[in-house]
Amino acid sequence: MADAFVSFAVQKLGDFLIQQVSLRTNLRKEVEWLRIELLFIQSFLRDAELKQYGDRRVQQWVFEINSIANDAVAILETYSFEAGKGASRLKACACICRKEKKFYNVAKEIKSLKKRIIDISRKRETYGITNINSNAGEGPSNQVTTLRRTTSYVDDQDSIFVVLQDVVQTFLAQLLKAEPRRTVLSIYGMGGLGKTTLARNLYKNPNIASSFPTRAWICVSQEYNTIDLLKIIIKSIQGCAKETLDLLEKMAEIDLENHLRKLLTECKYLVVVDDVWQREAWESLKRAFPDSKNGSRVIITTRKEDVAERADDRGFVHKLRFLSQEESWDLFRRKLLDVRAMVPEMERLAKDMVEKCRGLPLAIVVLSGLLSHKKGLSEWQKVKDHLWKNIKEDKSIEISNILSLSYNDLSTALKQCFLYFGIFPEDQVFEADNIIWLWMAEGFIPRGEDRLEDVAEGFLNELIRRSLVQGDYTFWERVTKCRVHDLLRDLAIQKALEVNFFDIYDPRSRSISSLCIRHVIHSQGERYLSLDLSNLKLRSVMFFDPNFREMRLINFRSVFQRLYVLYLDINVGNRCIVPDAIGSLYHLKLLSLPGIRDVPSSIGNLKNLQTLVVDEGRNFCKLPCETADLINLRHLVAQYTKPLVHISKLTSLQVLKGAGCDQWKDVDPVDLVNLRELRMYRIKKSYSLNNISSLKNLSTLRLFCRDRQSFPDLEFVNSCEKLQKLWLGGILEKLPLFPDSITVITLLDSKLTEDPMPILGRLPNLRNLQLFRASYEGKEIMCSDNSFSQLEFLHLHDLSKLERWDLGTSAMPLIKGLGIHYCPNLKKIPERMKYVELLKWNNKYVDLLNLNFML
Repeated sequence: MADAFVSFAVQKLGDFLIQQVSLRTNLRKEVEWLRIELLFIQSFLRDAELKQYGDRRVQQWVFEINSIANDAVAILETYSFEAGKGASRLKACACICRKEKKFYNVAKEIKSLKKRIIDISRKRETYGITNINSNAGEGPSNQVTTLRRTTSYVDDQDSIFVVLQDVVQTFLAQLLKAEPRRTVLSIYGMGGLGKTTLARNLYKNPNIASSFPTRAWICVSQEYNTIDLLKIIIKSIQGCAKETLDLLEKMAEIDLENHLRKLLTECKYLVVVDDVWQREAWESLKRAFPDSKNGSRVIITTRKEDVAERADDRGFVHKLRFLSQEESWDLFRRKLLDVRAMVPEMERLAKDMVEKCRGLPLAIVVLSGLLSHKKGLSEWQKVKDHLWKNIKEDKSIEISNILSLSYNDLSTALKQCFLYFGIFPEDQVFEADNIIWLWMAEGFIPRGEDRLEDVAEGFLNELIRRSLVQGDYTFWERVTKCRVHDLLRDLAIQKALEVNFFDIYDPRSRSISSLCIRHVIHSQGERYLSLDLSNLKLRSVMFFDPNFREMRLINFRSVFQRLYVLYLDINVGNRCIVPDAIGSLYHLKLLSLPGIRDVPSSIGNLKNLQTLVVDEGRNFCKLPCETADLINLRHLVAQYTKPLVHISKLTSLQVLKGAGCDQWKDVDPVDLVNLRELRMYRIKKSYSLNNISSLKNLSTLRLFCRDRQSFPDLEFVNSCEKLQKLWLGGILEKLPLFPDSITVITLLDSKLTEDPMPILGRLPNLRNLQLFRASYEGKEIMCSDNSFSQLEFLHLHDLSKLERWDLGTSAMPLIKGLGIHYCPNLKKIPERMKYVELLKWNNKYVDLLNLNFML
């Protein structure tokens, strides 16, 4: 782990020497000495990290290296910022030499670091830490592997249910049987058996979706808040309109309970209450679930038998069983990346290891993910030998040993990325983009020829393939949401604490580690801010406290001065004011401020900022013109209502989500050469979009009209030569011409009267086509011979007037998946399509459709 921090520091020191060409000779020598010493120390780190778990002194040695590396980076970035504010670099250097208050005394700080490094070198000899990196080590742990986005993720969460069909069918029968009484179905068993995955599989089942018009899902976990849980269910049913949110904020617990009960009284509903640890949690919720004798159901998952047994006296209780030896082997093979490479000798080793997993699915899939990245018989033998060292008395493998072994097999960069998942609250589903941007801001992603975003996405896909992270939702051929299993989250937290990677504030003891440079707050944020944090060198602070609203309590100017990441996943309210002092966080690389209406002009001071997330919901905000001064900004997520006149200054911008205005009318974005993804809302027919054609590297474009209005002219689309993914939400008088580069198209509310298939079928690279709600209002679609030559997936949703589908014998030769939902008048599909895999309707599509409706 420390290796990654040192690598980052060495890189920054080298960059600093190149950039600060006017640096005084003595200071340049000190910086160069520091860089060389850190490079030398790096060669000893692997040995130290292997020894630290059994020796507190070595643990402290590794921590001190981390601290020096982080301090070195902070010193240099402070100097660069202050020097940049001077009239010239020469003047800035002179100011440093005279020790004026305006400038950071970098020479003195580096001399202090030099003394610390000399002391560390002495301790290395005392502790007997040797250089073992010269052997290049074993496995990928010593390699920084660049995993490009082309290593796409394939969703395979259903593997376990191919081997557990009897369990699935049992539950489907219970859910759908003709029993009018509201029934509670309880699933219990130890962690790793697949309780949540089973519940999610049932929840998404098409028969369940059609049988229960009203559905909701909540995760309770060990620490829960009944008010928050009730709000989640209500929002799942009523949506997240401003009126609803404002109403919920005013309600007490009893009011929320009565409101939800009233909502559900006339509905046939299914509610999943996931991960219940205490009977009291269910007792506090069940009064809100009325029994209207209409066949409603509740599913509870829990590790505790007494919670399951007492949830409903007449309910259905199922103890999730372990897999049989045959089922275990089947699951292992399904998760193995390359079964064909498994020779008989390797198969014998694998069967021994799988047998010792004793039918625990999580252990099996993680083991399969680990062995998928070990090539050859000797590598598999090493894994077995390692596991056999810690075998239990009953000859089974402790699940923690398999998980730890998989973690230890990761490269240094991937270890950091995995540990970051421990930061998020239990059972939380998080946006893949947020994870990627956080990794980048922390400096986890090594620089190379490829875009950092592509490398980071490759890392995420690698963790998913290793079954250390679960892809929760895939859209447009990308994982967009993910989660981690509770046991793997526990592992991440344990490993993070061992190396002081982060600490989570404990409100009960009112304590948090002063050694960690990342602080995480899940609750009682005001109490955290009342602690004495003045002497800490914090790098990241992340709030996940829905009850924290007092941003004025944050001491931006002193305590948080060196922050790289300020992530606020909180409910700040519409009246929250962001202090101007936030502009003093000039190291900041990622800033997340959800729900803010007015962003202060001081934001323009944050020259190092890479990611700015102001709002991810439906609230619109005002961005100051100084936003265009953020020269290193790569990702801007903000639904803003007035054009950024000087947006072309943001030449590093890669992602722009949320423009809710006529942004391009008087702006030629020709300088936005790096912009890959653009999302615009509230488009009116009067808008001018033609200048979008100047975005020569644009690959993803989403356009949403206001209140289902008509689009302006879209002829520019054909000039976007690198455009691959396109979403059009709004009325189209006719289809525009599309570039040949298009691979994915989604149409929504287009109200086309002319069959779109003849035009779409000619696109040579189209792989995925989604025709959603009212995109076509005709009665017939015709797919002629040789059309859709590359199409793999087709979704037809809510085309209420469609009656007939004609398909040429040579059309769609590569089709893999077909989804037809809510097309009531389409009585028949082409014969050949009957043998194509049916795609499930994912309820997360509903959020996307509703978003278009509300805008």
